[in-house]
Amino acid sequence: MRLTLTIAAVLSISWLAAAPGVSAARSLAPVPGRPPAPPLALRDLDGHLHRLQDYRGQVVVINFWATWCPPCRREIPSMQSIYKDLGDSGFTVLAVNEYEDPDHVFAYTGQLNVFPTFPILFDRDSAVSQVYKVKGLPTTVLIDKQGRIVYRAVGGRDFDHPEVRRIVSELLSAD
Repeated sequence: MRLTLTIAAVLSISWLAAAPGVSAARSLAPVPGRPPAPPLALRDLDGHLHRLQDYRGQVVVINFWATWCPPCRREIPSMQSIYKDLGDSGFTVLAVNEYEDPDHVFAYTGQLNVFPTFPILFDRDSAVSQVYKVKGLPTTVLIDKQGRIVYRAVGGRDFDHPEVRRIVSELLSAD
């Protein structure tokens, strides 16, 4: 499964890099029909349960990632930056780690220059990623205040990019 996710992520990043006028740093694909986000209930590093329904009324980024995934690791500082800047405005990041042990992830985050303050959740059996149809890591799903999936992206993103921030800000200002 890990090899399949790695190959899918590499292929999606290669496609984006080769596509003229498309930047992996800012491309978020609108999701047609804005379907309701499936339920999510996962525990964080401290064992606290986080349910997606607890974040209703907020704009939520769900980012599926792993420590062994280079694009995933590169996203963490920009995810922390947007979370720090917009977290008090009704925005949150839920970083869903795939397959890994909490002790391993805790040790990894301790080595980062920027320590993530957003929730890191654990999907060790990949049940949630299957429901969200994750085909490669990282995968990002952007959920609006009504709990609908509005954007999706496979491959690394720069959450500090003005286009990504514009999209999030528009969702925050929408009723």
